[in-house]
Amino acid sequence: MPVGNLEFIKSGSVTGATSLSITDCFNADYDVYKIVVRNFDIETTSNFDLEMRFLDSGGSPITASNYDNAHLVLTAYGAFGEGRQTNTTRLTGLGRDEQASGNGTVLYAFNPYSASSYSFTLSQGNGFVTGSGLVGYKGIGVLKQTATMTGIQLFATNQTDNVNINCSVYGVK
Repeated sequence: MPVGNLEFIKSGSVTGATSLSITDCFNADYDVYKIVVRNFDIETTSNFDLEMRFLDSGGSPITASNYDNAHLVLTAYGAFGEGRQTNTTRLTGLGRDEQASGNGTVLYAFNPYSASSYSFTLSQGNGFVTGSGLVGYKGIGVLKQTATMTGIQLFATNQTDNVNINCSVYGVK
């Protein structure tokens, strides 16, 4: 993981909404950002993962099929697994919620503000599977689009479910 000094940029939280958008958190001052998600919770009985999209310079989510990502699923109760997606509309495998509180994710974003390079991510998160136990996630992702990204949108796999999320964004110097 990147090391250096962290400088707080912005935070946001949402309770009972379908997503959390944090706008204007990327700028020309940093190439690397640390995004900390705390207490991710989905208000449903379904099992869903935390997912993310970048926001363009106008604050709109990038929904084109330009994301690639891969993640390891590290279970405490069985064999490890993996997930891979290419040409999808979002980054997946950032953490899991299954009727447990205290789920969290740490995500690093590389070059999101640069209009001349792709935006990359590196993440690790946790979750809980009812009746089984803890699960961890380690993932990588890329938005294959050269444009200035200014923020993020966090949501659940089923984008109509209400979520509770606390998130902070830091610049890495």
